[in-house]
Amino acid sequence: MDAKPDTAATPAQALSAMDHLIAAHLIAQQEIARRLGLNVTDLTCFGFVLEAGDDLLTAGDLATRAHVTTGAVTGILNRLERAGYVSRRPDPADRRRVRVAAVPDAVARVETVYAGHYQRLTALFTDCSPGELTVITDWFTRATALAHAYLEKLNRNDPGGTGERRPQQC
Repeated sequence: MDAKPDTAATPAQALSAMDHLIAAHLIAQQEIARRLGLNVTDLTCFGFVLEAGDDLLTAGDLATRAHVTTGAVTGILNRLERAGYVSRRPDPADRRRVRVAAVPDAVARVETVYAGHYQRLTALFTDCSPGELTVITDWFTRATALAHAYLEKLNRNDPGGTGERRPQQC
């Protein structure tokens, strides 16, 4: 692994590094989706299904997480089901709703594609102290919340906006 930097970074350098990370992962997601016979949105939604585990998501839950309409999520679920990635199960509490379950063979296919990358990322994180991991995790969590808030603004056609709450300092 590369040695840790011994000089302080600026916010501009951090933004640039983040942009490069996001770009690299977007390109990788496209390639992974292609190899799995999916598009990136469908792969992302399958990731949400995997993350939920045994607490199966409803179509509405998935639409909220993916920031898409319930109509769009129906198409996503249709494609994922046809491709053998998910199955729909009746909601035991409300038979009008369905819950989405990952198909075990599909889980194994996706885990195989991601395994090496996640092992390398885990090794990279083990190079950090517990305090550094706490800061990294906090930053990722807050940056994700900002990204979701900005996406909601974009969906309202208000990308500029004012009066946003500034994130807490690191």
